[in-house]
Amino acid sequence: MPTLRARRVPILRARRVIDLLTAPFSEFAFMRRALAGCVALSVGAAPVGVFLTLRRMSLMSEAMSHAILPGAAVGFLVAGLSLPAMTLGGLAAGLAVALLSGFVARSTVLREDASLAAFYLISLAAGVLLISARGTSIDLLHILFGTVLALNDDALVLLGGIATATLGGLALAYRPLVMECVDPLFLRSVGRASGPVHYGFLALVVLNLVGGFAALGTLLAVGLMLLPAVTARFWATDLTGLIPVAMGTALLASAAGLLVSYYGNLPTGPAIVLTAGGLYVASMLLGPRGGLVWRLAPGRHLEA
Repeated sequence: MPTLRARRVPILRARRVIDLLTAPFSEFAFMRRALAGCVALSVGAAPVGVFLTLRRMSLMSEAMSHAILPGAAVGFLVAGLSLPAMTLGGLAAGLAVALLSGFVARSTVLREDASLAAFYLISLAAGVLLISARGTSIDLLHILFGTVLALNDDALVLLGGIATATLGGLALAYRPLVMECVDPLFLRSVGRASGPVHYGFLALVVLNLVGGFAALGTLLAVGLMLLPAVTARFWATDLTGLIPVAMGTALLASAAGLLVSYYGNLPTGPAIVLTAGGLYVASMLLGPRGGLVWRLAPGRHLEA
């Protein structure tokens, strides 16, 4: 029979693992704040990413994440590293680019992706120029890559408000959003909801990118929006499964990325996004809905 010492070994190992997973959050307030901010961002951004992938607008979020940069730069020049000023500036710039690209696409021969690419490149160059002209390289890195470990009460309130507004907006526009993903021409033919739903959805995209900018910076804000969404495609086939799987993936990537950055002394934002990327690669290989391993495995023969 196993001795008492042998029985205690698995228990001690389990406690050690639990301590490794929970100690950074129980001991340090900045880790708890970072986790709370990432949770709010995951809950709001992941469902938006699901609709972006279903509408084949994934790269649009990357463009919009750069489009908010000049507004954030103007807020930085006016008030320094003030979260409200930079957030309002980024929100105004992102909405302006989204509306202008949509207007150009509907009024000229350019398609929306081409007009959006043009505006986002102009915005990115203008934002970097503004920050470089008046700030330092440290200021530029702060805006581009964020400071998730320095989230304060204002940032947490902002992220929580954005997540609440996003979930409420998606709930109100759920049916027309699904219809626009499936058959946008039919939605346009049966009513006038297509335009308002489209621009309202763009506003939610910009809103979540602004929230991600507060935590992860402009260059990484799109990571928690898209990577969990594309990962969910390997585990679910409809919206009732895609949205919760995307949220769960974003939450897991956030917590694991924070732990990796803490124990490895690594930049937090890239660690979170790379963790989400690792979950995507694992799902691409092992996911039951089209993963490479399942596709390469020999299928069962039909039996009489």
